[in-house]
Amino acid sequence: MSRIGKKPIIIPQAVKVEQQGLCIKVSGPLGTMQMDCHPRIKVKIDSSAAKILVENEHPEIREGRQLHGTMRALIANMVTGVSKGFEKKMELYGTGYSVKERGGKLIFQVGFCHPVERVIPKGIRVNIDVDATRGNEVPARFTVLGIDKCLLGQFAAEIRKIRPPEPYKGKGIRYADEYVRRKVGKAFTSGAA
Repeated sequence: MSRIGKKPIIIPQAVKVEQQGLCIKVSGPLGTMQMDCHPRIKVKIDSSAAKILVENEHPEIREGRQLHGTMRALIANMVTGVSKGFEKKMELYGTGYSVKERGGKLIFQVGFCHPVERVIPKGIRVNIDVDATRGNEVPARFTVLGIDKCLLGQFAAEIRKIRPPEPYKGKGIRYADEYVRRKVGKAFTSGAA
């Protein structure tokens, strides 16, 4: 039995959960999401106790054990997404680096000879706190927000892939809570050995 799969999912007051066959539909103040559950996993909605129970009827089958915790986590993410939402804070380090939002696209100036554009997916919002870096100490900051945790994480990873942080000066795009392991550059000595 999966330890995560056994935990019940608490349904907040403003969230409504419906089940039609294998399809689970979750509605809340921030939006609506739906997902098809795997046929080996049974989902029971207890409206009186405001809980969702995810059950694995065949624990002897390996695939069922694997899917038990995964399905529970995906449903819990949908409930959290429509009630609170998710966010990923990101930073841009490097002299002259900047980020702008124009016409549903994010435009990055990150040391290439051309600006790099990324289309913002439907259901994702971007809040730019600081649009340009100020030297190497003050980074450009922006936050990616959305109700779908999978889509949000994928979009944030694609943004980071444009210019990953390099280990010498730390220039590039990184998550706000990311630690970049720094390397020491070349040591020059003067005089003859």
